[in-house]
Amino acid sequence: MARERCVYIVDDDEAVRDSLCVLLESRGYSVQNFASAPEFLAAAAALPAGSLIVDIRMPEMDGLELQQRLIERKLDFPLVVITGHGDVPMAVRAMKAGAVDFIEKPFASEAILDSLAAAFARLTMPTG
Repeated sequence: MARERCVYIVDDDEAVRDSLCVLLESRGYSVQNFASAPEFLAAAAALPAGSLIVDIRMPEMDGLELQQRLIERKLDFPLVVITGHGDVPMAVRAMKAGAVDFIEKPFASEAILDSLAAAFARLTMPTG
């Protein structure tokens, strides 16, 4: 049996979450949406392995802070960053912390799909 490919979407914009969900489910991914970084962080330790699509600018906790908290907790979710308001320093910070990709909104479906393919390749790479 093939292992299910789980994608977790963390974005405060419901329309973005919904459109990504439709796209990804149509491509065979199992998708779970979270409206905030704290909501995802509270559930993360109990979630099956998967990849994370996270918005940078969100209330309460931004995507870069979520990325750092996951690293501190040693929770490995290969991360694709999406943003409507990105800049080079922000992209550099995300990539240095291990993000798979940094994509500006609006984005093409193929950009997300290609980034997720890279994220899942990273998730399944042997360690050691």
